[in-house]
Amino acid sequence: MIVFDLKCGGGHVFEAWFGSSEAYESQRTAGHVRCPVCDDDTIIKAVMAPAIPAKGNSKPAPPTPEAVKAAMKMLATRQAKALESSEWVGTAFADRARAMHLGDEKQATIHGQASLEEAKALVDEGVPVAPLPIPIVPPGKVN
Repeated sequence: MIVFDLKCGGGHVFEAWFGSSEAYESQRTAGHVRCPVCDDDTIIKAVMAPAIPAKGNSKPAPPTPEAVKAAMKMLATRQAKALESSEWVGTAFADRARAMHLGDEKQATIHGQASLEEAKALVDEGVPVAPLPIPIVPPGKVN
């Protein structure tokens, strides 16, 4: 198998796998290779960086403490910005998320608390939820 980065006439870049270069060409010529975004069949190979494996006996340098602190600060800042437009619902999170998913409640961006069992149940039911990467202090508990 060979992987190519492809580009459509609309400028969308995507990846596709083929058995060989000849298989790509025959499928492209027949119009079978289409952009997954806009369905355009005007496809060309995009510029690709060569896949050069790392030397077997070398390891990447570990991040410095300053780099880790900077990354955590950036993540915390972006999370805080995202939560500005979200409503804190506390321990009612699982019930509210489920109600929105079922159409019993108007869609809204919410955040709150859920037990591990509640979170797993929501995921099993197909409710789109995700944990916050950085723990937050609930409103009213900030000193």
